[in-house]
Amino acid sequence: MAESARAEVAVIGGSGFYEFLDEPESVGVSTPYGPPSARVSIGHVAGRAVAFLPRHGVDHEYPPHRVNYRANLWALRSLGVRRVLAPCAVGSLADPLGPGALVVPDQLVDRTSGRVQTYMDTGAAHVGFADPYCPALRGSLVAVDQTIVDGGTMVVIEGPRFST
Repeated sequence: MAESARAEVAVIGGSGFYEFLDEPESVGVSTPYGPPSARVSIGHVAGRAVAFLPRHGVDHEYPPHRVNYRANLWALRSLGVRRVLAPCAVGSLADPLGPGALVVPDQLVDRTSGRVQTYMDTGAAHVGFADPYCPALRGSLVAVDQTIVDGGTMVVIEGPRFST
């Protein structure tokens, strides 16, 4: 795969995802926001080109508040990515959701404050946030298994702490 490698789907994840691609090749991407967390791996899953970017870097060197999120997303977009899956380990405030529950959220509350929140540094722009997740992608994920919980609110807090 050359530097012109492309993928329409990407996974931003942790060490549990390092081995899921068939025939992965590493692609370096420059962005106007600095380097992404790591080089992007592009390989195949069930015959489809998929990109993978380790959220915290290959050696887990970036704590959550130091991840260059803008560079990560810019890098994926420059490789043709239009859909991003970003699985994460979280806690729950809902009793029926115990360890191991899979939830595809439909809402998001962003309580972070120590990072740049936008790509729009000049001019007036307003981005709708009423439906922060792609309905088509959510529907595809929920249809995979009846045990997947359809809907929930992801409340994101400033890392590196967990909610307690």
